[in-house]
Amino acid sequence: MQKVRSEWGLQGVEALRERCPVLVIVDVLSFSTCVDVAVHRHARIYPFAYGDEDAARDEAARIGARLAASRRAGGQLSLSPASLLKLNPGERLLLPSPNGSRLSLAGGRATVLAGCLRNAKAVAAKAKGLADGRDIAVIPAGERWPDGSLRPAIEDLIGAGAVIEALGLPMSPETQVAHDAFVSARAHLADVIKGCMSGRELSDRGHELDVDIALELDISHCAPMLRNGAYEDAAA
Repeated sequence: MQKVRSEWGLQGVEALRERCPVLVIVDVLSFSTCVDVAVHRHARIYPFAYGDEDAARDEAARIGARLAASRRAGGQLSLSPASLLKLNPGERLLLPSPNGSRLSLAGGRATVLAGCLRNAKAVAAKAKGLADGRDIAVIPAGERWPDGSLRPAIEDLIGAGAVIEALGLPMSPETQVAHDAFVSARAHLADVIKGCMSGRELSDRGHELDVDIALELDISHCAPMLRNGAYEDAAA
């Protein structure tokens, strides 16, 4: 019987990528939301490992893509959904990120989708079609503490739950918890996400609009799928 499974972060991807032919990576603040915004504008996002700026510049030049700047740079394309509203159709953007990109690139032979609150229903529909009756993994990315260990992030748990709710399939116990978190938070989603640690951190840095964009539930019909190194809309 087909089932939805869920585990946290990179270890979750590694645990489920051989068992589930479809992985949905959920990094609400902000990688998955950035991917959805860009793909909605008919751009392509190339995930890249975070931390080596020279390697990122070389890779961007190799594939003919623009390189996203640090969100702190301001006024430039970055890991800020608001900045990506400036993307033009057909543009390519190399997007380093410490969580969503890293998980996207660890999917192995599985098909990888980027899910968030904005595209939960569209991604769920595509995942079911791709899985063809086999198990689906929904992975809340989480954040990382300074020592590199996983910091569970409730916005990703809730975002994963939104995708799981839309899938409407039998669930593992871990998946049920994520589902129930979304159902519980849905009526006051803005208060929960804006009040959580990640939401407060972004708002305190002047990125309230990024949080608002991430909160737009099921306004996107895109299903960003990683193909040939880039996310593009598989729902089109």
